[in-house]
Amino acid sequence: MSFRPEQFLNFRESKKFDKQPLEKKSDEDIRNLFLEILYGGVHGFCFSLYEDGQKPGDIISAGQIRRRLQQLKPYTQWIRSFSCIEGNELIPQIAKELGIKTLVGAWLGTDKEKNRQEIENLIQLAKDGFVDIAAVGNEVLYRNDLPKEELLETISHVKNELPGISVGYVDAYYEFVQHPEITELCDVILCNCYPFWEGTDYNYSLPHMQQMYQQAVEAGKGKRVIITETGWPSKGESLGNAVPSHINALKYFVNTQLWAIDENIEVFYFSSFDESWKVGAEGEVGAYWGIWDKHEKLKF
Repeated sequence: MSFRPEQFLNFRESKKFDKQPLEKKSDEDIRNLFLEILYGGVHGFCFSLYEDGQKPGDIISAGQIRRRLQQLKPYTQWIRSFSCIEGNELIPQIAKELGIKTLVGAWLGTDKEKNRQEIENLIQLAKDGFVDIAAVGNEVLYRNDLPKEELLETISHVKNELPGISVGYVDAYYEFVQHPEITELCDVILCNCYPFWEGTDYNYSLPHMQQMYQQAVEAGKGKRVIITETGWPSKGESLGNAVPSHINALKYFVNTQLWAIDENIEVFYFSSFDESWKVGAEGEVGAYWGIWDKHEKLKF
């Protein structure tokens, strides 16, 4: 029997899902489980802003943002954004209009003037009531875009300006182990966990991701830990033993969400929509991380 949205009761509260290993289920059963989870509502999605022909640096309209947020609203409690300039500052404002909670990021890179604008806008958005969690930078240490001392100063500045809001920094899980002074300064640990980018075979992806998360938990020493990105691409080049495919992406989403619901773990899934511009940055695989395709159609 196929899944019917009108028959959905309350997946998250009932937890009456079948925990039989996915490898023993048919593709149709897995798809029905995916739909049951999606209609039940996931914690959060990373918001994909750009349509075909658009890229970072383009100014994006409020209408485009509202349309995409309205599409996501039935399925999630939270949205994560990555920047506070070039139209990105509208994302948390419109999300709040729609009743969606926000993890709002300021993108920090090598351009000092843009960094200044990002931080100023993040602070103002938070003071105006549009930010539930503030993220000061995304993978800055991983890219080596700023000296660690400058990053620490920026996080401290935002914390001083926003005493009533949780402030953190987003990076790969292991950076919080390697840089305890960053971890200590953050109110909340915001970690990215990608078995795919470490070349892990799909069959070992869930335990690998759980181990990544546990490293961040141990580094945090009791602090709140949120997985700010995890996902699996549905198409593109393989990386080591990690193979993109429609079924692997589908099963990774299901496994991640079942674990998150079971263990009460906050996860922002990467990503909401496919974005073609990412081909340039990551190869073909970069364009296929969405749960919805670039035309905003549900892929699974």
